Amino acid sequence: MRIKLVLIGALCVALSIPAQDVLPIRGFAIAAPKKENVDRFVKFINEELSPRQINTLILRVDYNFQYKSHPELAEDDGLSQDDVNKIVLACQDNNIDVIPQINLLGHQSWHSDLEMLLKVYPEFDETPNIQLPESYEWPNDDDLYCKSYCPLHPKVHEVVFAIMDEIVTAFQANAFHAGMDEVFYIGHKDCPRCNGKDKAELFAGELTKIRNHLALSGHKLWIWGDRLLDGKTTGMGMWEASMNNTHRAIDMIPKDIVICDWHYERMEPTAAYFALKGFDVVTSSYKKGAVALKQLAFLENIRRNSSEETAQHILGMVHTSWSSASSFLDRFYAPFDKTKQNDAVCFKILFGE
Repeated sequence: MRIKLVLIGALCVALSIPAQDVLPIRGFAIAAPKKENVDRFVKFINEELSPRQINTLILRVDYNFQYKSHPELAEDDGLSQDDVNKIVLACQDNNIDVIPQINLLGHQSWHSDLEMLLKVYPEFDETPNIQLPESYEWPNDDDLYCKSYCPLHPKVHEVVFAIMDEIVTAFQANAFHAGMDEVFYIGHKDCPRCNGKDKAELFAGELTKIRNHLALSGHKLWIWGDRLLDGKTTGMGMWEASMNNTHRAIDMIPKDIVICDWHYERMEPTAAYFALKGFDVVTSSYKKGAVALKQLAFLENIRRNSSEETAQHILGMVHTSWSSASSFLDRFYAPFDKTKQNDAVCFKILFGE
């Protein structure tokens, strides 16, 4: 890693550009901490993110906030504005941009539990006839991974846009992350509004609505990019890419959406695909340090050897953690063992342990 950083520094001297401009985004995506862990998380920001020059923090807030516009959606003991202010102040002190996330469209349930939106507003459910099992297993006869809300329900955006607006204001953010990953239920045959409609057009329509609403207040939209990739042609399958034809939406959506291109098992060249399509893109790593370093090298190669028009769309990397903030911190502060494959070890490898 030191050799890599020396080479980057030499390149920057030769080109007379700052080192951070080679890959402008050094990011981390994680669940927002629970109330009792806010101070511990702020300490992590100050003592660990800042020295590693992390400049972007994507926080999965979802319903872990005391919403005033829709208090019925707030989880018990959600973050208060005072809690959020502690996180925001730490990020501002360390020149870190905060991007709050609420999972939209898909991920409206997890295993046998509904998330708050469909729990409170069951009429928004794209698949109301599919019941959550007492004991969840995959695969299953209903092809149930996570529920979706119906993007054509006439009332859903009144609720969704209200909490979006509130959360970007609460975090003093310039951007919002809408998730939009792993959407398996879309245009379902049981939905009276979506049945028979083109899934790519439905997906593109929802993305465009969200983007246009955010643009009214000057906020940028970020999403995970898997639904915009063709799972069959690429061989990436139904998780890292789409097998239900939503991939064609890539040619139907505004180009100012930022794509988080996640691949955790291999270095896939899809960041180049998004950049060639005209989208700003960051690559996302997870557990495998060797894969993360290959992803980093690939992005650096594109930035150095592509046209200026293409290279400018390669923004950098956003490492991901998919557990609670507290359990990540437990792993992070455990003795470092580079042979382990987890999100904390990979974080340290990527950002230079």
